[in-house]
Amino acid sequence: MQHPFTLADFSPLDIAGLLYFVTAWAGYGIAVARMRGRRTSLSQIMNRQREEWSRQLTVRDNRVVDTTINASLQNGTAFFASTSLIALGGVLTLSRSGNDVLTLFGALPFGAIATRVTWEIKVAGLAMVFVYAFFKFAWAYRLFNYGAILIGAVPPKGTGAPKADMDRAARRAAAMNIAAGSHFAKGQRAFLFALAYLGWFVNAWFLMIATTAVICVMWRRQFTSDIRAILLNEDDEATLQDTES
Repeated sequence: MQHPFTLADFSPLDIAGLLYFVTAWAGYGIAVARMRGRRTSLSQIMNRQREEWSRQLTVRDNRVVDTTINASLQNGTAFFASTSLIALGGVLTLSRSGNDVLTLFGALPFGAIATRVTWEIKVAGLAMVFVYAFFKFAWAYRLFNYGAILIGAVPPKGTGAPKADMDRAARRAAAMNIAAGSHFAKGQRAFLFALAYLGWFVNAWFLMIATTAVICVMWRRQFTSDIRAILLNEDDEATLQDTES
C-alpha cells in the first residue's frame, strides 16, 4: 500500500526549487505589469497596433480583411488549446509509466533519487500547468469570438451613424482583442514554464536553472528584442512626423 504524501518525501532543495519556480512565474507577471509606463514592452506596442486596427474599422466599407485577421487569430489560439490537451494526455500517460521512468532516471549520474510518490506529485504539477494553459487558450478563443461579433457591430462607413458611436464601437472591439491577446500570451507563458518544469524531473538544480533561462528569454523578447526595437523605432518616427506636420 502506498504511503500518504508528506513534505518529508521531498528534500529541502526540491522544496526550494519548487518555490523558486512558482515565485519566478508569478513575479515575472507582476514585474512586466509594473514596467508599464517605465519601459514599453513588445506586447504594449502590439496593443497599440490593435487599437490602430480598430480605428481603421471606422473608415473601411468592407470588413472582409478584418474578419480574416480575426479568424487567423482564432485558429492560432485553437491550435494551442488542442496542443494543451495533447500535452495533458502525454502527461497522464507518463504518470502510468512511473516505474520504468524511475529506473531510467535512477541510472543517470545527475538524476535525483525519487520515489513513486514524489514522481506522481511532480507529474501532477506538470499536468496542472497544462490545464492552466488550456483554460487560458480556451478563454482567449472565446474572447476572439466575441471580438468578431464586436467587429461586426461597428457601424459601416456611409450609414450615417454618428462618429462618436462608431469610435465607441471600435474601442470596444479593440479592448476585447487586447484582452484575448493577453490571455493568449499567458497561455504561451505557461508552455514555456512547462519546459522549465521538466528540469525538476532531473533534479532541483535543473529546475532552477531552466526557470532562470525561461525568464531571461521572455524578458529579452519583451524588452530587448530586435523586433521590439524595429517596432519602437517606427512608432518614434511616426510620432516625429506627426509633430513636424
